[in-house]
Amino acid sequence: MTLKKGCKQLLAEANAKIEMITVEEAIKLHDDPNTVIVDLRDIRERQRDGFIPGALHAPRGMLEFWVDPESPYHKEIFASGKRFVFHCASGARSALATATVQDMGLEPVCHVAGGFVAWKEAGGPVEAPPPRE
Repeated sequence: MTLKKGCKQLLAEANAKIEMITVEEAIKLHDDPNTVIVDLRDIRERQRDGFIPGALHAPRGMLEFWVDPESPYHKEIFASGKRFVFHCASGARSALATATVQDMGLEPVCHVAGGFVAWKEAGGPVEAPPPRE
């Protein structure tokens, strides 16, 4: 099977049209009341690896539905006018998600280079997951 576009091409196209910020810039925005850090990772990743305190968890599979005001699943936070900083584990899913919501008209939006892995390595605050029962 030959795809019309593979992951590498989709990522290259996304990265050509979106804003990517460094993890250091993202850490500085952590306490900004006009910024929403959005964690796109799966719930299992958050439970295993922890998460950025205060980050909005928006699972990648629901994002477009949560952003669209016409969707029955719309989340008001996405109509707040705040700046959205997306992250995933390493930056690929968040790049694709940023391009998609930007195409939908959400702004301002960017994503974190290196994702949650880079955040942790840079010493950004991380909340440990609650212990499993």
